[in-house]
Amino acid sequence: MLKRRKIWFVLLAILVMATLAIGVMKKRNEAGAPAAVAAAGAGKPAGSSGVAVPVLEFLPSDITQVKPHDLKQTLSLSGSLRALNQAAVKSRVAGEVVEVLVREGEAVKAGQVVAKMDTREYQARYEQANGALQAARGQLDIATKARDNNKVLLGRGFISQNAFDNAASQFQIARSNVESAQAALDLTRKTLNDTTIRAPIAGIVSSRTVQPGERVPIDSRLLDVVDLSKMEMETGVPAGDIVNVSLGQEVVTRIEGVAAPVVGKVVRINPSTQSGSRSVLIYVGIENPDARLKVGMFGEAQLTLQKKNGVLTVPQSAVQSSNGKAAVYAIENGVLTQRPVKLGMKGLDNDGSAVEVLEGLTEGMQIVRTNLGNMATGTRVRLLPAKE
Repeated sequence: MLKRRKIWFVLLAILVMATLAIGVMKKRNEAGAPAAVAAAGAGKPAGSSGVAVPVLEFLPSDITQVKPHDLKQTLSLSGSLRALNQAAVKSRVAGEVVEVLVREGEAVKAGQVVAKMDTREYQARYEQANGALQAARGQLDIATKARDNNKVLLGRGFISQNAFDNAASQFQIARSNVESAQAALDLTRKTLNDTTIRAPIAGIVSSRTVQPGERVPIDSRLLDVVDLSKMEMETGVPAGDIVNVSLGQEVVTRIEGVAAPVVGKVVRINPSTQSGSRSVLIYVGIENPDARLKVGMFGEAQLTLQKKNGVLTVPQSAVQSSNGKAAVYAIENGVLTQRPVKLGMKGLDNDGSAVEVLEGLTEGMQIVRTNLGNMATGTRVRLLPAKE
């Protein structure tokens, strides 16, 4: 019995000590709780209720300022360049080419000699025609004197009218022979001159397809000359958009290999659609005084359909639309607000795709550049420094 009592006393003592220890730990936890909550809220702005308020952070690239810009409504086009004036230099007579005076890439003037052909055959024909003309003129002189003499004799009654008419007829035949011989001489002179081949326009030789010693037929292509001072781009416009295109409209073109954009204008519009594509060809004229643009270069163009200068614009990505109403998020006094806006023309400004703001914003306001979805208005905003 004595041993059992000692065991119960020991168990009871252990139970009392455990109960006291649990009570002490509970009191300590209750005393330390307010300090932990205060630490969790440290460093965060609090409202009047003492609850932490969230802060939105934006980089400078996320924000843009409402400013006046020149706004263009454009139509994207593409096509290859070609010279407005270009000419194929062809042989006008058949014969042997004895000399070619220019090569590809050389500049030529209008009328400059670019090739020569063998003249011996045509020179002989010219001499023959010239001899025939001189003979015809001699016959005309004889016929003229005979007619004049017979006219006098007819007046004195020494010959009949029939005899005079015969002399007059011979005179007319001789005169016609002279005119025919003169025409033949002029023709042989032209063919002789055509053995010297000249550039029809001023420009640059783009191709040469003949070598000295070759015999070529009439109308054989010898050289190509292009004038690069004025270029044009042929491009197709969808039939649905052609009603908005007119002569003189500005076209900004980016040409492959050329850093700066090139400005041209619509100079011609084809009166019919192209079979298959149902597009209408237009022709964009481009001045090229320094000849930096070359034939065949590819270009992507923006045709200005409408233009407004100095209007307030915002990026199209900044606009949110819901139920036919548009709005943007603005930052006013460090707080995010949503501003309903009335929009106008869409197009391109200096920064890219933009839309005109007619009402709802004023110049200098800061707005969120990109549509980030619905954000809580009234949230405080912090602008972070730009990343280096």
